[in-house]
Amino acid sequence: MKKIITLLVTMILLSLIFVSGAAAQRGVMWRGGGGWGPGAPYARTYDLQTIETVFGEVVAIDVISPMKGMSYGIHIILKTDKETIPVHLGPGWYIENQDVKIAPTDMIEVKGSRITFNGKPTLIAAIVKKGDQVLALRDASGYPVWSGWKNK
Repeated sequence: MKKIITLLVTMILLSLIFVSGAAAQRGVMWRGGGGWGPGAPYARTYDLQTIETVFGEVVAIDVISPMKGMSYGIHIILKTDKETIPVHLGPGWYIENQDVKIAPTDMIEVKGSRITFNGKPTLIAAIVKKGDQVLALRDASGYPVWSGWKNK
């Protein structure tokens, strides 16, 4: 009886090893992030050629789902000396769990990519500075920090 149980356990373990190995060879990978990941259509709107820095007052904070099927994200409305512009920060689950908290009337500096979103100028933020606090959202190549490690 002991030999049968040992044989059965061994067969189960070997089958699990072969199944996971086969999945890895096919390139199976988790594609979570609610559409906010680096390969998603929304992320591809971030344009390194349109990086700029603006300074202004936060007049509103809201949630947004930029594209169909995306989880909610956080965006702010920023009033600068030249314009009032929406600024997309990132996925709600990420922004809400950061130490840097942004609130209406805060004066902030935003570095990001200026895009046209729903026919209006919009910034996709890479770095937000509030006083001496820094909220990093994307690296220099535009890769979202909430996406973890990069495939090189």
